Amino acid sequence: MRVESNVIAPAGITLGALGVLAFSFSLPATRLAVADLDPWFVSFGRAVGAGLLAVAYLMFVRAPRPSLAQIRRLLVVALGIVVGFPLFTSLALTTQTSAHGAVVITCLPMCTAVWAVVRAGERPRSGFWLASGVGFLAVLVFVIANGGVSGGLELADVFLLIAVVLCGLGYAEGGALARDLGGARTVCWALVVSLPVTVPVTGFVAATRDFSHVSASAWSGFAYVTVISMFLGFFAWYAGLAAGGVAKVGQVQLAQPVLTLLWSVLVLGEPVGGLTVFAAAAVLTCVIWTQRART
Repeated sequence: MRVESNVIAPAGITLGALGVLAFSFSLPATRLAVADLDPWFVSFGRAVGAGLLAVAYLMFVRAPRPSLAQIRRLLVVALGIVVGFPLFTSLALTTQTSAHGAVVITCLPMCTAVWAVVRAGERPRSGFWLASGVGFLAVLVFVIANGGVSGGLELADVFLLIAVVLCGLGYAEGGALARDLGGARTVCWALVVSLPVTVPVTGFVAATRDFSHVSASAWSGFAYVTVISMFLGFFAWYAGLAAGGVAKVGQVQLAQPVLTLLWSVLVLGEPVGGLTVFAAAAVLTCVIWTQRART
């Protein structure tokens, strides 16, 4: 299904922006969690916690069961957002900072747009790709100038790149599927179909780890990625993708690395120079540019 209108409904952008705001703290929260918790527990345990919330939600709204074809697509969504992105970012952030992760996450809007072409049937024109490329470069220059890059390619960078590719796939497939199921039910069913995998892994890891030393900050980070990053954030995000188009609304993610670094300042007290204002203005300009580019 293609998005034919030149103008995205304001609701699509608003919902997408709320989703990005929720996701922007995911890397700092994950960094807090893996400081004391096993990364496999963080990635799969958050999916179990969010999965239980999803079961409660689906029962409350009496959601009809998805068709077999929709279940197959939900498995693709689950591979990207329930398993792939949480696992590989958790593994990466055991040795890297969230600021460094923000550099690689800059690739996510472009990756989402590519998957939107492959999985969601969208065909952005050249102006869209130009705007996306300029926005990508603007954010990349910003995070590099603020010390987001430290050294060459490491295993953590490979993990982050894999996370971006899988997350882009999950975003695009979920955004397209949300046109039929709705944003909330899409993420909820993706979490539910993942439970046969996430529950055993979480149980095994929990049985082999000692949790007596885990700090309150680690548990708070785990709670955030469980309730917000893995559950509520996707309510707004998938609804926005469905309303406004995967490729276009996906470009709102250009603001995510900037927000992630700002969260690092607020939470960790790291200084950020005046370049933040310029980068924010540049990103906003590119986001508006992508929204005006015809799909």
